[in-house]
Amino acid sequence: MSASIRRKPNLEGVAAAGRALTILSAFRKGDDTVSLSELAERTGIVKSTIMRLALTLEGHGFLIGQPNGSYRLGAELLRLGSLYQDSFRLDVLLMPRLEMLAQRTGESASFFIEEGGMRRCLFRVDSPQALRVHVRQGDSLPLDNSAIARVLKQFGPQGVPGQERTIPIYSAGATDPHLAGLAVPVFGPGERFRGSLSITGPLTRLTQQAAQAASGLLVATAVELSTALGGKVPAAMADAVKNETTLR
Repeated sequence: MSASIRRKPNLEGVAAAGRALTILSAFRKGDDTVSLSELAERTGIVKSTIMRLALTLEGHGFLIGQPNGSYRLGAELLRLGSLYQDSFRLDVLLMPRLEMLAQRTGESASFFIEEGGMRRCLFRVDSPQALRVHVRQGDSLPLDNSAIARVLKQFGPQGVPGQERTIPIYSAGATDPHLAGLAVPVFGPGERFRGSLSITGPLTRLTQQAAQAASGLLVATAVELSTALGGKVPAAMADAVKNETTLR
């Protein structure tokens, strides 16, 4: 018999690994500790199995058992998260997507952040067309009523809790009477807001109808980018990809 015969996978081990990952994934934003009963309810895994798997997870630093029988996440997850964040650069993830947006929409594609009460262009790919919006990487512009600025204001730290957060946002003539823009938020780990992804162009070309046609692509790109950054997008944003949301 050949020594190179492939071994069958240990299905019990695979199942146990899957259940262990399910336990870790059951922790939610805002959780300090989670009781055994709550973990069982969230995962559908019986308590005895959770306790057995938790011992292994504790031994590897992924969980910390508490005196009252509850659990909290361990420091090994922070170490892995830091390694994940260090494994990519924002420009490496953004630039190919900006190039794709500019090519497919025919408009300039940008990524802005809020900085010092202004909006700063971190990354940009110009429209392939001669008539286009002239903004350079590094430029700072006012936090006005443009689509880009409205995303930064609505989803940034200064956003009002509970206010309606529309996705995507379209503006026409806000910064300049001849310009229009369409913008969506991008998120990092958890739902931490990272910046505003947008396309901008002349109002004669980027009409509301044209923006509506491009909205699905822009939102889908923002969702993809957020996922690549380890982020979780709000439900409304995920729904926008499915439902081709109307402009506000």
